[in-house]
Amino acid sequence: MTIRPLRFGIWALVHGSRAAYQDPEEPYDASWERNRDLVIAAERLGYDSTLIAQHTINPHQEDLDQLEAWSAAAALAALTSRIEIIAAIKPYLYHPVVLAKLALGIENISRGRFAINLVNAWNRPELDKAGIGFAEHDARYAYGREWITVVSRLMQGERLTYKGEHFDVRDYLLRPGSLYRPRPLIYVGGESEPARALVADHGDVWFINGQPLDDVAGLIADVAARPRATAPLRFGLSAFVIARQTRAEAEVAYQRLLDLSRLDAPIKAIQKQNTDPKVVMMQTMQKSARVGSNGGTAAGLVGSYEEVAARIRGFHAAGIELFMLQFQPFEAEMERFAKEIIPRVRAKLPAAGDPAQLAGSR
Repeated sequence: MTIRPLRFGIWALVHGSRAAYQDPEEPYDASWERNRDLVIAAERLGYDSTLIAQHTINPHQEDLDQLEAWSAAAALAALTSRIEIIAAIKPYLYHPVVLAKLALGIENISRGRFAINLVNAWNRPELDKAGIGFAEHDARYAYGREWITVVSRLMQGERLTYKGEHFDVRDYLLRPGSLYRPRPLIYVGGESEPARALVADHGDVWFINGQPLDDVAGLIADVAARPRATAPLRFGLSAFVIARQTRAEAEVAYQRLLDLSRLDAPIKAIQKQNTDPKVVMMQTMQKSARVGSNGGTAAGLVGSYEEVAARIRGFHAAGIELFMLQFQPFEAEMERFAKEIIPRVRAKLPAAGDPAQLAGSR
């Protein structure tokens, strides 16, 4: 396995706090202004990427604010100069021709720093209340597979004629194409068998939800072994970080957030009711207490600065290239991570492709 350079990213706060909504240290704020300032600060601090989750309505409580992902991504593309901007997308909400055109526009605004994150939906009301309907789990992935086929080929500048079960595209060409590379990158989320097959066939990077290292290594081994017609698949991991000078201090901070998260039980009950039970992310999140979304603290990045740095190096040796991180309170902890953890990780990290590192990843 080729070990790629390590990258760090942040989840944008498009629907507010990631661990607990009733935290006096982080009042609810999903505004454009906060997200703008957050991503600009992340770029200044040296972060490499940001992920903007895509929802039309708040997935936890519908009367709470929810930032729109794609208009925000376009604005961030114009306001930043280095950070990668990843916008999530649920295929049922956008026709693939329209989405490909939007993606190419943001790709060129950002000068080749844009990516899409394909997710096949888990929040039933978002589609049902719009009259779109919420298809069965595997049917959603079959739709997403056809959808990304059209999007990918159009983003590559192909003049496309395509006839499938869901789409009939005739002699369609989008210009301008990407002015900086063949097309924007495609990230894919989901850990079910249809998701694994989809990312192996169509993705550039697989986003894995936060979970222990051994589980992540098994997932990577499974998907990395699948045949591909393009470059080897790359891997990213979502994780919530709580790092302090000592493990005891980190445990106190973790317990504070865990206690606060229990106050959100009514919101979590609504979320569970609205979620397809076949979604693997929701199954893994029920295995143990944790804070944060998309696996949260299950990745084990809770501890002293040295412990957290060592665990990150372990994930990287297993094949994780990009860590997409969550914090709370976000701005202060994001800065702490950049100051205390990133230098510790990089100080002991072998160069990409180093034989010792490659051996340790097998």
